[in-house]
Amino acid sequence: MNDLSKNCIAEAKNSMQNAVNFLEKELAKIRASKSNPAMLDGVKVDYYGAPTEISQVANINTPDPRTIIIQPWEKTIIGAINKAILDANLGFTPRHEGDILRITIPPLTEERRKELCKAAKAEAENGKVNVRNARRNVMDKVKKLKDKSVPEDEVKQVEKEIQDITDKFIGECDKVYAAKEKEIMTV
Repeated sequence: MNDLSKNCIAEAKNSMQNAVNFLEKELAKIRASKSNPAMLDGVKVDYYGAPTEISQVANINTPDPRTIIIQPWEKTIIGAINKAILDANLGFTPRHEGDILRITIPPLTEERRKELCKAAKAEAENGKVNVRNARRNVMDKVKKLKDKSVPEDEVKQVEKEIQDITDKFIGECDKVYAAKEKEIMTV
């Protein structure tokens, strides 16, 4: 196999791995029964006029499985953090306790668990779509290899290998989803 073919295969692996990594990050935001600082990812605080992640303006700790504690670095923005969490509509309300915010994670109902599983499944499907898009982009480049004097049988071999890689990463997406579903449904 020549370098062009190897580059296409390496690019396919890299972009498909990135799609799986992104899926894992997105699924971490979906809360299961235990608290996780990633639950607050994506929540922006108005910090001196600029939307800023909470993790950039405060320490976020999880002292036990049902509690998240947010300790802002500046006491003046505790109200802005409280408002941002409420506006994000995450399903819980922070309690102001002096210079910290305490969030108690309520236990999930069976109906809410099923809703979260549906949301996780949708994210998993998006992950699979991203893997397939990566395959399509690389396959377009592989088809152009014929114009660069790469033998046709080598092009076919590279296409088959990329399809095998795609199948492997689709399976990875399924495994990541299955683990998240088990985590959500565990009481």
